[in-house]
Amino acid sequence: MSETVKYFERIIWIVLDSVGIGELPDAAEYGDVGRDTLGHIARSRPLKIPNLVRLGLANIKPLEYLTPAAEALGSYGKGATRSPGKDTTTGHWEMAGIWLDQAFPVYPGGFPKALIAEFENQIGRRTLGNKPASGTEILKELGDEHVRTGFPIVYTSGDSVFQIAAHEDVIPVPELYRMCEIARKLLDGPNRVGRVIARPFAGANGDYRRTERRHDYAVEPPRPMLLDVLADKKVPVFGIGKIHDIYNARGVDDYVTTKNNADGMAKLREALKSRTRGLIFVNLVDFDMLYGHRKDVEGFARSLEEFDELLGPLLEELQTTDLLLLTADHGCDPDPVNPTTDHSREYVPIVAYSPGDADGTNLGIRETLADMGQTVAENFGTWIPHGTGFLSLLTKSKKRA
Repeated sequence: MSETVKYFERIIWIVLDSVGIGELPDAAEYGDVGRDTLGHIARSRPLKIPNLVRLGLANIKPLEYLTPAAEALGSYGKGATRSPGKDTTTGHWEMAGIWLDQAFPVYPGGFPKALIAEFENQIGRRTLGNKPASGTEILKELGDEHVRTGFPIVYTSGDSVFQIAAHEDVIPVPELYRMCEIARKLLDGPNRVGRVIARPFAGANGDYRRTERRHDYAVEPPRPMLLDVLADKKVPVFGIGKIHDIYNARGVDDYVTTKNNADGMAKLREALKSRTRGLIFVNLVDFDMLYGHRKDVEGFARSLEEFDELLGPLLEELQTTDLLLLTADHGCDPDPVNPTTDHSREYVPIVAYSPGDADGTNLGIRETLADMGQTVAENFGTWIPHGTGFLSLLTKSKKRA
């Protein structure tokens, strides 16, 4: 592009991890017919999320007990994932303009024996597990044996992940991270999983709990993607949560990790004070990690209400030159009727709000999550290979800088 067009000085992009909004047309291919994260949570009891409702969340589709805003403050719609898959890496990469030709591999029967043998050889220890499991259940099952033997627990899920759990008093966190780095190098070619995840835990028998020093090791994203082109334009990018890990730090100028959603929102509000331009990119993982995978409908509902309460003060602090984007990366329906604890192949909500443009435009159904990334790119005078931006729908009353 020959002309730099800057509509918003700052974009705050918040990914509500796993907050899907209904099955995609190809959900049957993933065993996800009928899965609807927001729909089932809303149906469980009346949700108190007034800020999300006034921004337009309930205008996207009917949600039990929630009345659509007569005049939504934000623009609203929903996005489809074009790439195959339904995990964090797939969703976040597509937002940044990366379309996958094939899904990252999954391991419903555990990892190949030869791969595990080579991993054990390189770390100098045997391993436990090597099967799909819930992160909390695997600690109940193998936590004591791990503490007794010192063997790390290796497990996966319905997603493309190689997870290594270790008690912090048995295998120090730096050593666990070293093991993950070894695994990341081994997991290539046909075994190129989306993420290797360090899962440190603490506690004693009957009370093992994962600590907050989780660390993700993602595949290197192909070029060019959104954060690359923003870096080329000298647009500062600040990551909050696991954004830094998902994109392997590419294009992220600075970042902070988070303990939970509340901590993430506190760090976001703190960032607003000093980071007056560029992209602030946030992932809030509690919905997924604590409630979706654990089939905790009530906990998921309370977490949404907590986020909504924290969103109120944030909205008051936004400037007329700010754009707030709210979305998700996939679903993780906690509905107890469906026994799986895996992610779900769903549309994601899209809500876009600026105090300078509150006209409630219906963005419709976006054919790819890359439409959001293209919107961010266009705002800063650049572009990414995929996606159709909707910046013009958000800036009807704005003029080019």
